[in-house]
Amino acid sequence: MSSFVYGLLDRGILPDFLVRRGIRSLCRVRLGEIDHGSLEKNHAEKLNWIEGVKSRSTIADVPEKANEQHYEVPTEFILSTLGPRAKYSSCLFPTGTETIEQAEVLMLESYCEKSQLRDNIDILDLGCGWGSLSLFLAEKYPNSRITGLSNSKTQKAHIDSIAAAKGIANLTIITGDVNFFEFPQETYFDRILSIEMFEHMKNYEVLLKKVSTWLRPRPEGQDAVERASSSSNLGSADNESLLFIHIFCHRSTPYHFEEEDGWMAQNFFSGGTMPSFDLFLYFQSHVTLVKSWYLSGTHYSRTAEHWLKLQDAHAREGLTVLRADAAKQGKREIDGDILFNRFRVFYLAVAEFFNLDGGEQ
Repeated sequence: MSSFVYGLLDRGILPDFLVRRGIRSLCRVRLGEIDHGSLEKNHAEKLNWIEGVKSRSTIADVPEKANEQHYEVPTEFILSTLGPRAKYSSCLFPTGTETIEQAEVLMLESYCEKSQLRDNIDILDLGCGWGSLSLFLAEKYPNSRITGLSNSKTQKAHIDSIAAAKGIANLTIITGDVNFFEFPQETYFDRILSIEMFEHMKNYEVLLKKVSTWLRPRPEGQDAVERASSSSNLGSADNESLLFIHIFCHRSTPYHFEEEDGWMAQNFFSGGTMPSFDLFLYFQSHVTLVKSWYLSGTHYSRTAEHWLKLQDAHAREGLTVLRADAAKQGKREIDGDILFNRFRVFYLAVAEFFNLDGGEQ
């Protein structure tokens, strides 16, 4: 896509139907690029990609870019585009007719069920965003100790303010870069949940090694795989510490978002990764994959369509916030308009990409 077209997108003058058509066309190009013609060649390329990831020197390449592009945009603006719980990740639409409010809660409840949460345990929300899960868990499990880790100071400020307003006392939010952050020695969690954070990561081997040291050690003499295989659930929910990861993914092929790829990599996903559905099977040196679930991409597509409608419904307020923030940073007022338009294109891209082939890509 040319710089001329990028300029038109920034100005917001292309009609949505043309933008959507262009997005679908570019998605088909990408799918062609990652298809090497046979299962044998595709598998070999996947193994090469995995070895390359394992050899990387950092867990995440450019965490500061994630903040710049997503997590430290003005909070008031981003909240105006999301549902009431500020869930900046896929929601759940079992019938397709749910409101965004309902779909947020349905997905949050599904996390609780899948990770076998209960009260009076220590829970880490790794990459806690604007607090949708952390706040939900703190209210649902009042006797549990909830910790959220985010790389964004503005996200922490928002979550802390909501917790204070609601009188929530069992929630602690920490700001830290996962590349370097470590909890104090002998700080352990019974459950760690990470929602759409791993897509910003690269070296999953090192990341999962680090995360494994934060899980509460199991009692001596108990074997996780043995217990899991003899249980209808994931294992003993009372004794086993569990890591639950929600990622968006391609059905078969992992790939990097490279700067030369174009608009998405440059503006919203610098240093990002598209995992494959089976990716964590190849990273079991420090944790064991016991169970996985798959959801159609249509859930994310519907989520993004709701975000787009909310952004448009609050366009006047959103533009006011972004223009004021641009001026505060010494930028032009029009830079606020550009960011507003880029978020619209981003939501359009998410909606179209995850709806490809009925959500099966």
